[in-house]
Amino acid sequence: MKKQLIESVMKYIFMLAATVSILAVALICAFLFINGVPAMHEIGFFNFLLGRVWAPSDTPQVFGIFPMILGSIYITAGAIIVGVPIGVLTAIFMAKFCPPILYRYLKPATQLLAGIPSIVYGFFGLIVIVPMVRETFGITFGGNGQSIFTASILLGIMILPTIIGVSEAAIRAVPESYYEAAVAMGASHERSVFFVVTPAAGSGIMTSIILGVGRAIGETMAVILVAGNQARMPTGLFRGVRTLTANIVMEMGYAAELHREALIATGVVLFVFILIINVLFNLMKKRGQQL
Repeated sequence: MKKQLIESVMKYIFMLAATVSILAVALICAFLFINGVPAMHEIGFFNFLLGRVWAPSDTPQVFGIFPMILGSIYITAGAIIVGVPIGVLTAIFMAKFCPPILYRYLKPATQLLAGIPSIVYGFFGLIVIVPMVRETFGITFGGNGQSIFTASILLGIMILPTIIGVSEAAIRAVPESYYEAAVAMGASHERSVFFVVTPAAGSGIMTSIILGVGRAIGETMAVILVAGNQARMPTGLFRGVRTLTANIVMEMGYAAELHREALIATGVVLFVFILIINVLFNLMKKRGQQL
């Protein structure tokens, strides 16, 4: 009787927690769309999304976020190029190749990366990566080191803990019989891991990539310090840009009226952008599972 009562109480507690989570997401969506969509309508939907000039201090005010959209896409794509191969290969090494003595130190090190605040990453990028990029590529390509390239490297480093942790767990979750069957048919250890075990963990690895992309596109403080924050069309990998998140953070403190609503509308675009990316990745994951 007591056990049944506890189970019933916990059932309603879990249901309440799930309801609160759903309600929180619904309230956030309602706030964004109620405050952001009217601003898009007043500015002009296509003028807002495809406009190449962001000048809230001009008369009349001009709000075009296309440069920030491209900046977010370029930096996120760069972070994927940098972080995904390194993260997945590191996860494979830790799960199937790493000696136990080395694993004892490597695992806490990757977990520690996840606990470092983004502002610390930003300072690291500003003090170390920015001068390195400026001295290495500045003479040939110009720029002061604060660029798409720099931000991509930094965000690629920042998403490593997420990709490594989730991918390693997915690889370890693959039944050992998969590996044993591959070895029994004459495959080497390396071929068994890369051509049997890793594809079997593809769903979990794709999940890690989705989480990493969400971290990259939503990052703000680190990007502000290393991306240059120039609200203009991107002109090259070694030129500064401004992302959607940086645009909101930098101007929300003093924005008012239409300017403030335009920043909230920027949040709506970012929300829809992340939603589209998640849907596309999930479709790719389901297609991979069917194949």
